[in-house]
Amino acid sequence: MSATPERPGDRRIAVLASRVGADEKRLFDAFDRRGVPFDHVDTRRQWFLAGQRDQPWSLALNREIGQVRAAYAARCLTAAGVDVVNSADATEVCGDKWRTTMALEAAGVPTPRTALGLTPQAALAALDSIGYPALIKPLVGSWGRLVVQLPDRAGAEGVLEYAAALPGPQSHLGYVQELIEKPDRDIRVIVVGGQVLGAVYRTGESLRTNVALGGQTRLCEVTPEIDKLALNAAAAVGADIAGVDLIEDRDGRLLVLEVNHRVEFSGFQSALADRVDVANHIVDHLLERAQR
Repeated sequence: MSATPERPGDRRIAVLASRVGADEKRLFDAFDRRGVPFDHVDTRRQWFLAGQRDQPWSLALNREIGQVRAAYAARCLTAAGVDVVNSADATEVCGDKWRTTMALEAAGVPTPRTALGLTPQAALAALDSIGYPALIKPLVGSWGRLVVQLPDRAGAEGVLEYAAALPGPQSHLGYVQELIEKPDRDIRVIVVGGQVLGAVYRTGESLRTNVALGGQTRLCEVTPEIDKLALNAAAAVGADIAGVDLIEDRDGRLLVLEVNHRVEFSGFQSALADRVDVANHIVDHLLERAQR
């Protein structure tokens, strides 16, 4: 970590992560290969003094897995004059499914029909409008956790009755979405610094195709439509580094499901093999940001 840096000045890059997984190790190796000094900052042990601006870093890569810690860490570092990638705004938008949906809709990016009920009863009315089968998803969450398929109104009533009994007020909001009839796959596209690095198909044995849950990946050709949709989606949420998830409806039309600000890329990297080095592209982007 002490080699001569490729960027001006002698301040280091912070990599925020409470969990060091395969992707973080790839990033650490890429920093070392490039001779870029960095500090792994475990957010579980990090604290900030209000008004303090003398941080040892000029740039931070936010890899924190906990959404609340990621957002607050980004806010604190930004207030201290540190350039954070992804930005606090992008982290907060991507970390909330409804805010993501609103950003995509405002930018004209095609998405499944989606509604937010401010109470479980209102969510049930929204589902009557959208139609069944449908999905209900938590506003905050990853890896497809707590996503429930609702076959009909009776099933929705049961799920929403349970939601109404939960203590947290956010749990009473109903983020509901039409269920798209699609092939047994979705598409993950990785965008770094306004450039599409590639795309993969993800397949699984259930509704969820996340690689972390056992989903498989294979190469997907990046068509002009995929390229445009992914870039527009990343721009809509303000993310420099993004994992954009697309699905195909029964007519072959592509829709954007969500945009991930802390993109996991092990499965993507495995499918693309030597075609692209995601970690190296991320380091390239950080070095470009440091030059600005």
